[in-house]
Amino acid sequence: MSTKPRSIGDVLQEFAQHRLLMQQELQKVIVGQNDVIEQLFAAIFTRGHCLLEGVPGLAKTLMVSTLSQILDVGFKRVQFTPDLMPSDITGTNVLEEESTGRRNFRFVEGPVFTNILLADEINRTPPKTQAALLQAMQEREISVGRTTYPLPDPFFTIATQNPIEQEGTYPLPEAQLDRFMFNIKVDYPSAEEEERILAVTTRQEKVETRKVMSAKVIVNVQRLVNSVAVSEYIIKYVARVVRATRPKDPTAPEFVRDLVDWGAGPRAGQFLINGGKALAAMDGRFSVSVDDVRRIAVPVLRHRISTNFQAQAEGLGTDDLIRRLLKEIPEPEIPKFVSAATQKAPTPPPPPTGG
Repeated sequence: MSTKPRSIGDVLQEFAQHRLLMQQELQKVIVGQNDVIEQLFAAIFTRGHCLLEGVPGLAKTLMVSTLSQILDVGFKRVQFTPDLMPSDITGTNVLEEESTGRRNFRFVEGPVFTNILLADEINRTPPKTQAALLQAMQEREISVGRTTYPLPDPFFTIATQNPIEQEGTYPLPEAQLDRFMFNIKVDYPSAEEEERILAVTTRQEKVETRKVMSAKVIVNVQRLVNSVAVSEYIIKYVARVVRATRPKDPTAPEFVRDLVDWGAGPRAGQFLINGGKALAAMDGRFSVSVDDVRRIAVPVLRHRISTNFQAQAEGLGTDDLIRRLLKEIPEPEIPKFVSAATQKAPTPPPPPTGG
């Protein structure tokens, strides 16, 4: 008996239900933070990396470790400190002696060989160690000596940093910041959420979460999300938004030229489209809308735009400028459909006149 093949609409609806189940499981442990959870899901389903920023005590580490349990994937945490070496992350070659007396090197894997790597307080370690993550994040492989080792699939880096304490820290270089799909701000909970946190966490009850996915399922979901349709209309809108962040671009608004030092590169547009695909798929839709792009524009662009002294003097941050930009950038016009029957035939050229 042959089974009827499922349409992509049915598959997307099933995925949307799984996504809701994942969120329900995560919210057994994490109270609130709906936008943060949505952006984490969007990054995971599009092979992206995240940078979480928030003051201590907002459950950033707990959120990531719980997420790995729900997804049923490998999880490693590295506490970045000033004395951390690159080999502490990637692994190293160890000299071993066999029973015959022969010596050879054996590679011992570092914590980067996992599915979800939590780089805690990434700005507390020197640039040399931060750069060790660069190849892993972009190429999903690491090189030790003359050998290159592939990382497990899927692989995500989720880094955290404290925006308050700047003493003794090493700001991430622009090349590495650009590798992060999202820069996610984790804010304080609301009054109602804080009361729920206090009620739940002081009971000494252990919350059990269910496994909803697996590494293999995530890879299949990534393929599904990648197949979500993106119209030429959306591509034009994304290109307009990204180009408008660059002060030297002729299409940039006047306030961008006055308040911005440099804007976002082409990778920002790629992440806006990929993030839009993830949001559409998580809602059970198979095409990206302008609202999808607007929903993720702030976390995608906030670490790719540098404001100047005038903006800082006026108390304007990158988030304020991005929101203003989204209001001012018009949507591209949708060309009207003209059927072949209603199209006018081109006027023939006049016949040549004899001289």
